[in-house]
Amino acid sequence: MAEELDLPAAHRYFSVVCFNRAWDLIDKPARTADEDEEMLRLGMASLWHWSQRADCTPTNLSIGLWQVSRIFALLGQAHNALSYARRCLEISQAIEPVYLGYAYEALARAEAIAGNRAESEGYLAEARRAAERVMEEEERTQLLEDLKTI
Repeated sequence: MAEELDLPAAHRYFSVVCFNRAWDLIDKPARTADEDEEMLRLGMASLWHWSQRADCTPTNLSIGLWQVSRIFALLGQAHNALSYARRCLEISQAIEPVYLGYAYEALARAEAIAGNRAESEGYLAEARRAAERVMEEEERTQLLEDLKTI
């Protein structure tokens, strides 16, 4: 007789493990095509598993949507990066300013990948305005440093 699967525990496990493994690949300076595909699948899996958790918050979704947008930007898929960045922005409107700043960062990065420099600059300005409202100095500094990479 097969053991019963504890779905809540599985979602808790895979939401975190997939996110962290995707992050490892995001940080990898040179990825193979197979690693690019794995990075995308891991990001999407993490987001899905988070969405299935009873304790999922708008903050968790914001972070997951941001990660998927970032992955698509790394893959040069501007349309998909923009789509997830827009969803991230929608969710991030009502949460802490750091997440709003990262939603604008995702939009700026996606527009830059699309070759839309003016739009990218506009979103960078919005991200900097959001950063001014971030109370935690370490978070504000990290956001501003990340904006410099666009």
